[in-house]
Amino acid sequence: MAGHPDLRGRIRAFYDCVNHRSGMYDDSGHGTHVGGILAGDGRLSKGEYSGIAPGASLVIVKVLDARGEGSVEQILEGILWIRDNYERYGIRIANVSVGAKKGLEGTKEQELIEAVEMLWDLGITVVVSAGNRGPETGSIAVPGNSRKVITVGSLDEPGMKNGCSGVGPTDHCIVKPEVVAPGYHVASCNSRYFKTKIPYVRKSGTSMATPVVSGAAALFLSKYPEAQNVDVKLKFRKTCENKAEEAGLGWGCLRINGLLE
Repeated sequence: MAGHPDLRGRIRAFYDCVNHRSGMYDDSGHGTHVGGILAGDGRLSKGEYSGIAPGASLVIVKVLDARGEGSVEQILEGILWIRDNYERYGIRIANVSVGAKKGLEGTKEQELIEAVEMLWDLGITVVVSAGNRGPETGSIAVPGNSRKVITVGSLDEPGMKNGCSGVGPTDHCIVKPEVVAPGYHVASCNSRYFKTKIPYVRKSGTSMATPVVSGAAALFLSKYPEAQNVDVKLKFRKTCENKAEEAGLGWGCLRINGLLE
């Protein structure tokens, strides 16, 4: 995560699972972009490119390297750090904009699933990307194939021919993703702003759709602070709009206005 002006003053902590550096940085640009979608205040665009929950505070856990790649071990370390620090920082939502392909060696797939479910069982609303290996059947990334977490896919745009969002069902016949949201050509914070003076860049993928849903969850919990993660999930299910073009994609497309009613 880079210190982008749109996020200034709202990053409460930074933990690096890759290089274990103490200072905040983002050498791939992924985390800053995701953070901006979730909570950027849009000050450099006079609000045009503000995030979904611009009043939210962020706790950043870096698990991806300069190439945007991460290991299972790094992801697990990040999840365990959240477990150990969620009460200290008041973490209520874990946005997991990473995923691994199925068929991981040994017990790694099960370890990832158990790790995100552990966070869920602590009361944290866990929102996970569906992955970008779709649209073939059964292409949901790990740990988005967990039965407990909220898994997010990217909503296909009109005329799109090359959608890549992962789809279910899982090996246990669970419909996934539960929710789809905009995730293609999304403008958000540029980690290289201070070098390039270009404040925003566009990126695509379920990593971009996931913070849209996490931001919506933050708005819901802000309005209903006593709600639990199960309440959040049930409210998504009740208010998503399932059009014909989203058939087979769980509950359908996120509708924030309905979520906050």
